[in-house]
This record gives sequence, C-alpha cells and structure tokens, in this order.
Amino acid sequence: MLEVNGVPTWYDERGAGEPVVLLHGAIVDSRCFAGNLDALAGSFRVYLPERRGHGHTPDPGGPLSPQVMAADTVAFLETVVGAPAALVGYSAGAVVALLTALARPDLVSRLVLISGAFHQDGWLLPSASPADIPQVIYDQHAEVSPDGPGHLTSVIERIAASAGAGDLALTAAELKAVGCRTLVLVGDDDAVSLEHTLELYRGLPDAELAVVPGATHTLLIEKPQLCTGLVTAFLGGPPAPTHMPIRRARSD
Repeated sequence: MLEVNGVPTWYDERGAGEPVVLLHGAIVDSRCFAGNLDALAGSFRVYLPERRGHGHTPDPGGPLSPQVMAADTVAFLETVVGAPAALVGYSAGAVVALLTALARPDLVSRLVLISGAFHQDGWLLPSASPADIPQVIYDQHAEVSPDGPGHLTSVIERIAASAGAGDLALTAAELKAVGCRTLVLVGDDDAVSLEHTLELYRGLPDAELAVVPGATHTLLIEKPQLCTGLVTAFLGGPPAPTHMPIRRARSD
C-alpha cells in the first residue's frame, strides 16, 4: 500500500525490464489479468495498481469518474513508477489509460487499449445498475475489499452516475493529441461497437488495430494466449516493416 493522491493504494509489482502498468476494468480488480496479461512479467517490470474503491484499495468517497481515475494514475506513475511507462488498459481501464496519455504524454511510452471507448456512445450496453451485476462479482469484491462486502453497490451507482453525466465525451479530433504508438485491441463481438473502435483507431496518429475473432468483452479470458501474444509483440520492440502500406503511407 502507498498513498497516491491522498488514497492508500494497493498495487503489485512483478518482473524486470521496461515498466508496464496494467489497468483493470470497472468493478473488478487486478485479478482480471490472472492467466493472461500477468504473463508480461516474464519480459517487463509489471505494475498492477487497483484504483480507488476497487480490489484492495479503499473507497474515499466522492466521484468515480474516468477523470478522477486518470488523475490517480498520473500520481501513481509519478510516485511509484518514476519513469515513462507503457499503459495497458482493459475496458474502463482503457479509458483511464487514454485520458492519462492525453493529460501527461510525458509519462506514457506506449499505449494498449483493450475493449475501450473514447465516448460514452461507443458502448453497446447501457450503464449497469447494482441488480444487473452477477453475484460472482460481489463475491470477488467481498474477498479483498477493505470497505466490506456490501460496499460494491455504492461503487456501481457512482460509476453509473458518471456515465449518465456524460463524463466520457472525447472527440475524434482530440485523439490526435496522443503522440505515442498505440495498439487498439477488441473482440469481434465486444461491448464497444466495431464502428466506434474504428473511429478510435483512425483518430489516433500512430495506431495499430487487432480484432480478435470469436471473442466478446471478456476476450482476455476467452483468448488469453492470443491476446497476450499480441500485446507482448507490440510492447517488445519497434513495428515490423510492412510491404504495401496505404493508411500509413498517407500519414508518413
């Protein structure tokens, strides 16, 4: 535990090499990377922070907007990592990673956005209410949360309130400010529309796109080896040269 932005923040740290920060989705925690992206610790120094109100990190109250979470991530990078890092975000974690890269490009070396959106309209599912959440999520939260087994309801309600307030409303033009190389990764039957994913990919100046076949929003569980391989290859070095570029030939 370490205090980040005034919040006692839990994180795990594994491996050695270039720093990579894994950012989990909403109402889950760093355990969502078990059996998939936690394998990155074999090649990189991997950090797995748990955001306020999630996992082992207590909930200080107040808003749980993407902007608050991005500010916490900036503080984590400054306080714990102490150097530019690759951010790998899943679902809501991808939103946080994107906002962090826009706010502090000096702290983000590369970006991996898995099943994420840049505008609330990109999500195909409406904001969930506490009654919509499977019991297994409540059970997992209760296993580690310092706030008690019933507290997840408050977290869900405040995340839904943020979505209802339109806190995520970037434009395609704003994406042009992301200067680092980015991998956009999505399932072919994901909770974010493919049309929106294409807008995200096309809006980012230096982006690569991977659509995982036969996969949904839980693609890290459904296709762990494929997803981990794609992310590892992307983070492991410069892009391989291509022989017939079209989009990239126009941008060069």
